[in-house]
Amino acid sequence: MHPYRSILFVPAHKPEWARKALASGADCIVVDLEDSVPVDLKESARDTARKTLAELRAESEHVGLFVRPNALDTKMSGADLEAVVCPELTGLFTPKIRNATDVVRWETLIDWFEARNGAEGLEMIVPVEMVDAITNAFEIASASPRVGAMIGPTSEHADIARAVGYRQSREGSETLYLRSRILLACRQYGLHALTGLWEDLGDLEGLRAFADYGLQLGFRGQVLIHPSHVPVVHEVYTPSDEEVAYYEDLVATMDRAVAEGHGAVRFRGTHVDIAHAEKARDWLAHARLVRGEMR
Repeated sequence: MHPYRSILFVPAHKPEWARKALASGADCIVVDLEDSVPVDLKESARDTARKTLAELRAESEHVGLFVRPNALDTKMSGADLEAVVCPELTGLFTPKIRNATDVVRWETLIDWFEARNGAEGLEMIVPVEMVDAITNAFEIASASPRVGAMIGPTSEHADIARAVGYRQSREGSETLYLRSRILLACRQYGLHALTGLWEDLGDLEGLRAFADYGLQLGFRGQVLIHPSHVPVVHEVYTPSDEEVAYYEDLVATMDRAVAEGHGAVRFRGTHVDIAHAEKARDWLAHARLVRGEMR
């Protein structure tokens, strides 16, 4: 999966919001058929979502386009996928997954509708919204090659807060263990690790601190619910020119040292060795993807 920095949600029945999301520069847009759509609008929202996907893809070749369908136990998932699986789609944001069996159930539906509707290569972003999913994070991460990303849960009011029963703090320490399990599962199975929501729409400095803490933990992107959050999150999760120059210099320094028969050297006042260089190479590969240098 491309290392999306921003995953921005828009309600499926409000196509004008999707156009604003695209204009914001978000890396990925999720057209939501689930929680943000009233029950009496679910059916019409499917047709609107399909048209929105075509319009967004016509305007942007690179933006990620996902749809969040309704959960499997609603019995609406099949109709949702029938309407929205199409060549323009990048993947599905699959809700309420509890275990590997749920992943396989979604995978089976995706297989069917890909073949039926002329799509291919659809990926899954798995939000961790249930206590079962936290417990089963590693089996979920390895259940299907379609799983490309998982989300370390944070929210003041949504499903995970209700399921666990925590009270959210500004620093987010109450979800550190929950998020850390998801992060480690992503690292073990090579998935893109995303962190969850910052819900205070007007507090951009709070958002910046929250995103920076996610980056510090090891996450590489974030779920968003407002276009104004996109620039802040991109600033945090985009490697800077100075960081790139530092790691390129570190790798070059270690390459020279190894050629001269040394396994460790002094670099800008610190000890570095081959392990530091390998970490720097991995970081630079990610940085080039994020900065668009490998497109």
